[in-house]
Amino acid sequence: MSFISAKEQLAVIQRGVEEILPEKELVSKLEENRPLVVKLGCDPSRPDLHIGHGVVLRKLRHFQDLGHEAVLVIGDFTAMIGDPSGRNKTRPQLTLNEAKSNAKTYVDQAKVILDMNTLKIVYNSEWLNKMNFSEVIDLASKYTVARMMERDDFTKRFESEAPISIHEFLYPLAQGMDSVHLNADVELGGTDQKFNLLVGRDLQERHGQPAQVIITTPLLEGTDGIEKMSKSYGNDIALTDLPEDMYGKTMSVPDNLIEKYLTLAADADDNVMKETKEKLADSSQNPRDIKRDLARRIVALYYSENDANKAEQHFDTVVVQKEAPDEMDEYELQKEATVVEIIFNAGLVSSKGEARRMIKQNAVKINDKPCTDIHETLNPGMTVVIKVGKRRFVRVIG
Repeated sequence: MSFISAKEQLAVIQRGVEEILPEKELVSKLEENRPLVVKLGCDPSRPDLHIGHGVVLRKLRHFQDLGHEAVLVIGDFTAMIGDPSGRNKTRPQLTLNEAKSNAKTYVDQAKVILDMNTLKIVYNSEWLNKMNFSEVIDLASKYTVARMMERDDFTKRFESEAPISIHEFLYPLAQGMDSVHLNADVELGGTDQKFNLLVGRDLQERHGQPAQVIITTPLLEGTDGIEKMSKSYGNDIALTDLPEDMYGKTMSVPDNLIEKYLTLAADADDNVMKETKEKLADSSQNPRDIKRDLARRIVALYYSENDANKAEQHFDTVVVQKEAPDEMDEYELQKEATVVEIIFNAGLVSSKGEARRMIKQNAVKINDKPCTDIHETLNPGMTVVIKVGKRRFVRVIG
């Protein structure tokens, strides 16, 4: 197949990227005018994906659109080791079945970004499970403890006398063997994966292969603007969020992250970024209006322009004008139940514990009146609207 010029390809690849190491090698590979094997490894330690994960997935999609061979490596075997990157303690190990179960969910969610028609999906248990102990010893001999201790996370844990298990040293080596097995030209990863990606380069050279180019993407802060986006911090925008939730959460992002979200989360090109920077520098422009454009772009990226417009209308009605939406889910009440049970069963909260916390925080309203009693009950025969937080509604019908 024919490719656009290496210069034009590089302009796309550089967008939203932290580092390309070494960039000259990438240019040389692109000039070979052949499909490059571009690898992205993912350890399915959790089944939930958010737009922070979408940053590196979107970069893999860029390579697909440019005509290269995208390979998604499901780390079902390496998940049993546990990635030590950014950890201050040993990561819990998963069973192979747990990893495979999470992996299925991961792939199902990644479909909203990747072109599944051209994507190659492999599981590293296919080759790592076949290694015998002699081969593992040989692999371990290719790296020194001193090199492993160059990792910040290992150094910090060692200095603080936090345990480091020997099996954790095997993680970057196992991930590096993925690159050897695939003969990867390029490997993608977040900035926290840089050490692991460099190990892949080293192992390829030791196996007589051309070393892969590594490309790292920035980590995206969550909606709080402080911590890295994570469901455990409650600051995530999930890939599976409804359009109105995706829009509303984006509107809560701090103003100082608008540019970063536009580049990383909305995949905005240079022209959009230039226009946005000019608006942000103009004191007559309200950052809220710029953020509306950001929210629409993110929703449209994962859904459609029409969904983005509807999400904005929902936001204006529910948040700006503080009115209940005309359309909302309904919950049929067949017997007496507590409000906690109702909002949990209706899917407005993820647990009954969260339901109780929301009530204690005065974040639950019944017909626009605060619910303050975690034991409050509703009976069949009554129709009410329950609001949880700013955007979650359910009409309870008795």
